[in-house]
Amino acid sequence: MFGPTEISYLENRFCNLAIAANRYEVKNGNDPTSGNITEEKESELEEFIDFAKLIMGTLGHKVFVPLSQIPSTKEQPGDGAETDEGVKFYLTRTVKQYGITVNATARQTSDGFVVLRGSSISPQDDNTISAGIRERRKSAQVDENYVLLEDILLASPSGAAMFVVGKSANGWTSWKTQDGKTLHDLESNQ
Repeated sequence: MFGPTEISYLENRFCNLAIAANRYEVKNGNDPTSGNITEEKESELEEFIDFAKLIMGTLGHKVFVPLSQIPSTKEQPGDGAETDEGVKFYLTRTVKQYGITVNATARQTSDGFVVLRGSSISPQDDNTISAGIRERRKSAQVDENYVLLEDILLASPSGAAMFVVGKSANGWTSWKTQDGKTLHDLESNQ
């Protein structure tokens, strides 16, 4: 059975894991403390946390899984852009209407398409993108040069391309491997 000290420790750990994963906005009004527990109890509670993370993941809830650690669903040998996380895709586009060039990097995952931290996005958007993508652009953490300070998960390659360029785009032809193969080319060759 868990007492108040153990519950405080668990609340602290689960909140910190969820914040570190950065998948959802954590709206805990409390600032949970880790409490004053023994090393033996801490070990027991960490085992409980590992079990809870396993169960949550099995049920399809990836609350504690950081976007940057999601394994890729596409690993193409010889594309020249492989990492332990799979193939990286690149998008470079000059947005003539705004006179800027955006450069972005992304990975395809089982959850969708992740635009990686360090990618630049257009500072402006137009009415050719959905309200959902427009809202994601507004809420994204960017620096003064519109460089992403966080990984952003989008449902599709086209959604990710529109997120980056701020206007309508076909993600299947916009995203390319380091050697210039489009996502469409890779999918067609399977």
